[in-house]
Amino acid sequence: MRALVTGGNGFVGKHLGEALRARGYTVICAGRSADGSDVDFPLDLLDFDNVRGVVEAARADVVLHLAAQAFVPAATRDPLETYQTNILGTARLYEALRQSGQKPRLLFVSSAEVYGAREPSAYPLRESAAVRPMTPYAASKAAGEAIALASERTYAIPSIVARAFNHIGPGQDERYAIPSFALQLAAIAAGAPAVLRVGNLQAERDFLDVRDVVQAYIDLIERAQAGETYNVCSGRAVSLQEMLRRLIAIAHVAVEVRDDPERLRPSDTPLSYGDATKLQSATGWKPMRTLDESLRDVYADARERLLAGVQAPAS
Repeated sequence: MRALVTGGNGFVGKHLGEALRARGYTVICAGRSADGSDVDFPLDLLDFDNVRGVVEAARADVVLHLAAQAFVPAATRDPLETYQTNILGTARLYEALRQSGQKPRLLFVSSAEVYGAREPSAYPLRESAAVRPMTPYAASKAAGEAIALASERTYAIPSIVARAFNHIGPGQDERYAIPSFALQLAAIAAGAPAVLRVGNLQAERDFLDVRDVVQAYIDLIERAQAGETYNVCSGRAVSLQEMLRRLIAIAHVAVEVRDDPERLRPSDTPLSYGDATKLQSATGWKPMRTLDESLRDVYADARERLLAGVQAPAS
């Protein structure tokens, strides 16, 4: 079986490629790359000829579409670029498949951000909830979902939508909160000033280990019903304050925590967690790693990166 992974050289894509290969797939990695050395095919979702060439060369049995502008603040700063990449890029991928006559099973990786903010009584969020995007990133993902499901119905390209909640793990870009905390703590443990800068710690999120997330993606592409949407989540909310407390305990350092206005988001959802019943019923998936195991791996990865002076790939 041949699997095309768009965004295959990003944080999630690298873990997904490893998991697919362990499952016996031949993986074709397509993504942005400065020199092409870490991908099988450079991918530019703004260039239809490029997308069509990747699709025709890959001849995949399954496609897992991760490539996107995924960092919410960057998407907010440049919404048009985000819409071009996340919405029209997805449309170009489907049109390339349509023109080629290929009909692989396709997993469109969306986000829990499409749900927006809700009253506490609305949680846990289920797939039947109406989408209420609050940011350009969330709007782009909601539109991508619509393209995926419309292509399923119009062109019979079997498509599945995965609404992923927050995920963490080794290799995540330090622009995100958890790896940022871990890298700051690793630096403090190595002798840097004991000041840790944070944004809004009151936000509560549904966290999964990235390795459990990619297993869910594989289970979905293999077993889920096409034309359906599935939450990928743990089913519980944990505050960023609690995540930081656990990381500080793992690092064994004393720190002063300071608010940093630069790390605050203008439209931060205060609470988000989902219900994974539909995913579990369709595939039998369940998370295998505890939150503390994930955080220990994140901190170990931060220490290694600090020592090596290596930056993580963008998500």
